[in-house]
Amino acid sequence: MLPSAGTALKSCRLLVVDGTSLQGPGSEGTDYRVYLAPDLVSLTLHEMQVTGADGGESLARYPWQAGDIALTDRGYNHPRVILELHERQVRVIVRLVPTAMPLYLREEGDGQFDPGSARLDMVGHLRGAAGDTVTVAVWLRGGASSGQGWVHAARLPPEVAEAARRRCRQAAKRDGGTPGQDTLYLAGWVMVFTTVPPDELDGPAVLAVYRCRWQVELVFKRLKGLPGLDELRTQQKSILGDVWIRGKLLYALVIERPLHRQMGRDWSRMDQPREATPWRFLKIVRGQVDAWILDARRWREENWPLCFEVVKERPRRRKLQTLPAQFTRLMEIYENQGRVIFEA
Repeated sequence: MLPSAGTALKSCRLLVVDGTSLQGPGSEGTDYRVYLAPDLVSLTLHEMQVTGADGGESLARYPWQAGDIALTDRGYNHPRVILELHERQVRVIVRLVPTAMPLYLREEGDGQFDPGSARLDMVGHLRGAAGDTVTVAVWLRGGASSGQGWVHAARLPPEVAEAARRRCRQAAKRDGGTPGQDTLYLAGWVMVFTTVPPDELDGPAVLAVYRCRWQVELVFKRLKGLPGLDELRTQQKSILGDVWIRGKLLYALVIERPLHRQMGRDWSRMDQPREATPWRFLKIVRGQVDAWILDARRWREENWPLCFEVVKERPRRRKLQTLPAQFTRLMEIYENQGRVIFEA
């Protein structure tokens, strides 16, 4: 029911990827993970995956095709995977974690990585920046491979930056540590790494696209709020748990199909002015689909004989338990006596 990854397209796909965790009753951690890849233009789902708690976040798990752009959060700072995708003509836009990505300064026009290049001092580079938006041409290294990329950084407003630093201090305190000054300084910036060239998407455009990543969080919210994806009834590593989750995802697709048939696919596209979100419409269609499902429970009296033939016991050596014949005759005696008294 999902679009094929091998479908020939007239333009690139902008797929935003992310995952969420699910917990069963009494669980103290993650029991299952669900990964999605919605198309950020049409807001349609292109990939769904269900794993156990050990299923890690990786761009390598998705069926990409040449021309795709993968948009994702900081959990996907994996240089080798990003470089492998670049070789397949799949570009990325990812929230940057400087300590996880070995980046080196690059002069525009350089065609080959120079092992003598200086490692990018992100803090020093941003401190010396003149404006609130900075673009840096870099080399990305992953093992023996390297590739060109760009870092686009935007300074957060003072009140937003202070809130980010406060969260940074709280997180470090929970881990029993104290954040360094460089870490606190970087918390005041939004930094995005991309392999999309600036002549296709400049810094402000890349940062604006990244802010739209929030749409995948809304998809998870809809899946948990409408079909009840997170109302898990089973424990970890249960076959029934896998059936529950996949059944809920199938249910979500069944709800989505009538909406597209009724209203088309263009009314909620992200590449044009929008007047509505899918939430209320999906809620209406869910009521319609639920009525279809519940109609199957309506019973017809003429079906009882067939029902009996279906559910009755199959022949077996040990008969079903019954009362003795003597008790049956006793019941007949009392029944006859009662009839005589009644008639008298």
